[in-house]
Amino acid sequence: MTSLRRRLVALGVLLLTLSAGPPAAEARDDAGDGVHTSARWEYPLAGAALIRGFEAPAHEYGPGHRGIDLRSGGGDVVIAPAAGTIAFAGPVAGRPVVTIDHGGGLVSSLEPVETTLTPGSAVATGDPIGTLSPEGHTGPGTLHLGARLDGAYINPLLLLAEVPRPILLPCC
Repeated sequence: MTSLRRRLVALGVLLLTLSAGPPAAEARDDAGDGVHTSARWEYPLAGAALIRGFEAPAHEYGPGHRGIDLRSGGGDVVIAPAAGTIAFAGPVAGRPVVTIDHGGGLVSSLEPVETTLTPGSAVATGDPIGTLSPEGHTGPGTLHLGARLDGAYINPLLLLAEVPRPILLPCC
């Protein structure tokens, strides 16, 4: 299966997963856009501003930006974007990284984040997981958030709350 085809299949699975939402008793569509709030991630930084978006590579090993960079709006506390289990916490290429397994093949990675949490620790959405470190590729006060579904990188903006949904307007 080609890399592009794998990514399209992964995106389709993600969209089906998000559209299924939680059981009916828990489902809420607060924004009125058909997306259940319980399926959305929270921004991992207070007052976060997007400074660099996701840039999919042309092929699996090609250059790209496999995540998004967020500038903190104040403070250096990093929170869990969604509930899960700490899968990894430690240095990667000299940078402090925290990886959270959210289940269903969905994994997030955040860097640079200093943490005292250890693999196996459970976290809830919004739980503090650590603090920003100055040793990342993004610069001081900035966080890189990556997301993978079944090993394929996906755009984390698809998972974050309050992402503007495109509206098709009639032509002419």
